[in-house]
Amino acid sequence: MNRPKIRVRREDIGPEENLCEYCTAKCCRYFALPIDTPRTWRDLQYLRWYLLHESASVFVENGVWFLLVHTTCKHLRDDHRCGIYETRPPICREYSNKDCEFDDSYTYEQYFETPEQIEEYANARFNQPETFRTAQPSGLPIL
Repeated sequence: MNRPKIRVRREDIGPEENLCEYCTAKCCRYFALPIDTPRTWRDLQYLRWYLLHESASVFVENGVWFLLVHTTCKHLRDDHRCGIYETRPPICREYSNKDCEFDDSYTYEQYFETPEQIEEYANARFNQPETFRTAQPSGLPIL
């Protein structure tokens, strides 16, 4: 008999328990890299290019811009544990679950998921109604 899973809150976990025992390894399902702050219309074209790719988004945290790539570590096992725990990279060793996204309550200063959001931001930021859109390509000839 399958019992419904009860959502555990961070405050319900004792100090002697490991928070990771209750998590689905959210921290192993993406990586984020700092990027240059966009200062020109052309800079925003690069952000648009990022968002034209699947599984990418851009966010701002504490004034710093990041490229967020939604992808799962290839060593994450089905039980949400690390398959290379003993030899995991330093970034994983140094990561703390003190401020992790376990609670799903985190919000960003700015978050962009689509090229259209970047275009809207660019138009507001530079107060000019330019467009990133290109003309629709013509259809292939019928032979």
